[in-house]
Amino acid sequence: MIFRKMTISRARGVALVAGLALCGSALSPVGAFAQAAPPSMPSELVPPSLSSAQVVRATLPNGLRVVIVPNKLAPVVTTEINYLVGSAEVPKGFPGTAHALEHMMFRGSKGLDKDQLAAVGTRLGGSYNADTTEDVTQYFYTAQARDLPVLLRIEALRMNGLTLSEADWSKERGAIEQEVSRDLSSPAYRYLEQLQAILFAGTPYEHDALGTRPSFDKTKAADLRAFYEKWYAPNNAILVIVGDVNPVTALQQVEDAFDDVPRKTLPARHKVAPVPPPAKTLGLATDYPVGFATLAFPMPGSSAADYATADILSDVLASQRGALYDLVPQGKALFAGFEYAPKKEAGFGLALAAFPKGGDAAKAMADIRGVLEAIRKNGVPADLVEAAKRREIAQMQFAANSVSGLASTWSTALAFQGLDAPGDLVAAYQAVTPEAVNKLAATLLNPAHAVSAVLTPESSGNPVSGKGFGGAESFASSPDKPVKLPDWAEKALLTLDRPEPTPQPYVSTLSNGIRLIVWPAHVSHTIQLSGQVRQTPSLQQPAGQDGVNDVTEALFSYGTTQYDRLAFQKALDDIPAWESAGSSFSLQVLTPDFAKGVALLADNELHPAFADKDFQVVRQQTAQAQAGELLSPDHLFSRAIKMAVLPPKDPTLREATPQSIMSVTRDDVQTYYKKVWRPDRTTIVVTGDVTPEKAQAVLEQAFGGWKADGPAPDIDLPAVPLSKASHAQVPDKSSVQDEVVLAETLGLTAAQPDHFMLQLGNEVLGGGLFSSRLYRDLRVKTGYVYTVGSAFEWGRTRGLYTVNYGADPDKVGKAQAAAVRDIKAMQSAPPSDDELALAKASLLRSIPLARASLDRIAAQYLHLTDLGLPLDNADRGALAYYNATGADVQAAFRQWIRPDDLASIVKGPAPSL
Repeated sequence: MIFRKMTISRARGVALVAGLALCGSALSPVGAFAQAAPPSMPSELVPPSLSSAQVVRATLPNGLRVVIVPNKLAPVVTTEINYLVGSAEVPKGFPGTAHALEHMMFRGSKGLDKDQLAAVGTRLGGSYNADTTEDVTQYFYTAQARDLPVLLRIEALRMNGLTLSEADWSKERGAIEQEVSRDLSSPAYRYLEQLQAILFAGTPYEHDALGTRPSFDKTKAADLRAFYEKWYAPNNAILVIVGDVNPVTALQQVEDAFDDVPRKTLPARHKVAPVPPPAKTLGLATDYPVGFATLAFPMPGSSAADYATADILSDVLASQRGALYDLVPQGKALFAGFEYAPKKEAGFGLALAAFPKGGDAAKAMADIRGVLEAIRKNGVPADLVEAAKRREIAQMQFAANSVSGLASTWSTALAFQGLDAPGDLVAAYQAVTPEAVNKLAATLLNPAHAVSAVLTPESSGNPVSGKGFGGAESFASSPDKPVKLPDWAEKALLTLDRPEPTPQPYVSTLSNGIRLIVWPAHVSHTIQLSGQVRQTPSLQQPAGQDGVNDVTEALFSYGTTQYDRLAFQKALDDIPAWESAGSSFSLQVLTPDFAKGVALLADNELHPAFADKDFQVVRQQTAQAQAGELLSPDHLFSRAIKMAVLPPKDPTLREATPQSIMSVTRDDVQTYYKKVWRPDRTTIVVTGDVTPEKAQAVLEQAFGGWKADGPAPDIDLPAVPLSKASHAQVPDKSSVQDEVVLAETLGLTAAQPDHFMLQLGNEVLGGGLFSSRLYRDLRVKTGYVYTVGSAFEWGRTRGLYTVNYGADPDKVGKAQAAAVRDIKAMQSAPPSDDELALAKASLLRSIPLARASLDRIAAQYLHLTDLGLPLDNADRGALAYYNATGADVQAAFRQWIRPDDLASIVKGPAPSL
């Protein structure tokens, strides 16, 4: 796990990537049509957080539209400014202009140069990012609510006075070209790029927003300024503010920041009216462990009148009770699904099925065609349409459970969908009928306009030992003199308050030993549950049964002893609820149905069916997937990292093979489940609209009968020795850019106080946004890389330190030399007072942000439990950071970090020495 606070990237808006990322993951549940009549559609209310009546709106005299949405989940605020322009309006021959300008928005403006912006961003302690699409460019900050005036001032200065110097662009060009190389190394991106060119030929959507290296080479700062002057105006922007703010006060702060920014006369926009293309077939070699057969169809955009109908159609096609998913339990596909990727004015849908490496791609394609053609001719089951409508409407209730997520939801509704409020979709979904869905399916799923593609896995070769990359590299180090902040920022951010204890959750133990953690948050009428059974498969899988854990985990998707797979999924659809089971399990449900949802979850977790017919299919599919996984560059890269830092006999180097998986029996699965799934190794976190008493009563009722058999085994991994330097290179024919990890084991764990000093020092070195040394030296100053980060990974008995970056082959060695130089500098001298103050501010001010999402709250508590750390560990760290000196940080880095022992592992083309 590499922790990064910020990257400048573009939103793909395509869930296909998630589907293709299935490689190496558990197989997905599937289903067939259900015949039972659905319950009647309940009368749903628009969630308050998505209603026009619950927000404050204004349009400033200069045309800036402002929407302020109160949310008291945490003392946090997110600002998201949406410029209604993207790559669809760029000059001909310069497809990446909007994307390049997005990058330059972080290079400084009048009244806030790039160094000041970096320092302000770090002191805020939050996260900031941006993305460029065809129609909208977005910039979003999340920080403490009290810092809203600072966030607004940053955006106002960038809107009106961007620097855009040729010198800055010459440096940023190197970084953005590294981003191009990174994306061109992704088979999923290359496929989507070709798909978009076909489906949207002759329109401004024909080219992806990324841009090309040749076009960036001929782009000048003056070109970016011309685009900026045309489109970056208050009357072409929507500002969304979500968080724990007073809307009246917040609106006044917006007016104070933006009133002086003049409106502009906007140019005419290009029309986007794609014509359905003739059928076409593509082929692409990939580095994935499995292959994919895909069929893509033109579909409506998110602003279209029939968007809701298209969305429901896509949900039905992707349903776990649908005919497409049914290919999996039939043994015809490793995975099957449907994805809908709407842009503003047009979109596309994508059906896909995964097949084993070396499998029959033509058969997989024929199966997809057969399913979709049957649906086009015969329609879809009415009960699946009603289930999809219930789910879409209910899912809106969960938007308030994340401050930044709620801001994104509002931004999407206003900027992409052309709605007054996200809740307006409720009526649109309710109005969808099975007849409308079938009519749209008959039109859209037309094979005469389908783009078919086969993504075929290919081997790239085995890892080889390297000679090392690097050498002398000299350039000016980051300035160690303090950056003078503007007066308005200095007044708000310079003082570092002594940390106050944060509220703690309610903790109890159920009668069978389950640890229950409850965090009430009444921001929506929803409840979320996350749980984990702590286990270590590398220690608990019996000899000769490597892979039994994977088979066991996959079988949870196939129903329970009470409900078969289809009946169980229908029971979830009827509530509706979102559930997953296994060693990690979860539930999302509306407040009134909490007990029903927990009962279903407990039935799945405690009484999985493990039916023989399902076992036979899952075992075969797991073995087939593993055959390709063992040869995939990503797997070989991950294994090369492990082998570089771990002793040869380490348990985590155990590896399942197709043969070991096929030797697993159903009895082995049942025995493994009974041994490993234990209540006294289980933690459950409940967050949302619930009281601790209610949570405990419901969980005791559902899970209290689960009993452990015998004493709990020791499942802690053995400690590992300190690793030594080595070099390895993993070939990847699909990559044009190298992915690099520098790694070493550590002599301490997160239970030792010194780890706080390492975390603080890492904020200076690699975690501190633009102001970190690695980021400035490897990207801002040199353009060697697009992203770079350093992180510590902690276990109960071992620790790992890593630096990772992506670079062209001729820059790998230069970047490594610079990274090692920066690490050694942390040992030779303490960080400057300014660097230390920035790092402290970043870490201390970020603590409340961990509570700005119910998902993050649950993940934090489960992580601490997994490490055996106290739940107030963040408060202990805060005091350690607050009291730390530069000498403390230097001493920790000198004692625990060994720059000369870093192993270097590279995936991609062979680096230049």
